[in-house]
Amino acid sequence: MALGVVVLIWGAARAADPAPANPSTSSPLYTVKDGNKVDDKTLEGWKTWRAMACERCHGPEQQGLVGPSLVDAFKTLSKDDFHTIITQGRVQKGMPNFGGVALVQRTWEDLYAYLKGRSDGKIAPGHLYPLNQADAPPPPEGWKSSP
Repeated sequence: MALGVVVLIWGAARAADPAPANPSTSSPLYTVKDGNKVDDKTLEGWKTWRAMACERCHGPEQQGLVGPSLVDAFKTLSKDDFHTIITQGRVQKGMPNFGGVALVQRTWEDLYAYLKGRSDGKIAPGHLYPLNQADAPPPPEGWKSSP
């Protein structure tokens, strides 16, 4: 019976699309289903993105405006480098220092997970919903997850 429960739980976990495991932990960086339903921590990262109005510089789909494209940058940006940039800024390039913002200090890893999921092509642009929200609308028309 216990083996059946383990197999059932494993199968349910495989239904969502987890990101590759974070080397420092055994849990995935983010989990996404249907492009716009994400785990709680990634959802918090998206909420931080919205609360800090990052789209003013980086664009509503992280494609870049006066600030660089984060979809491109997160293909190579490490978590440690992201932490340095977001807390110390790149003032000479126009990136403010958010090190003194309590929300950013509390959720920067969640924000990293959200932006990494966008860069990986697994998380759709636009509104996100909790992973288990059955009545969430579909992602934007024409959006396809990257393999």
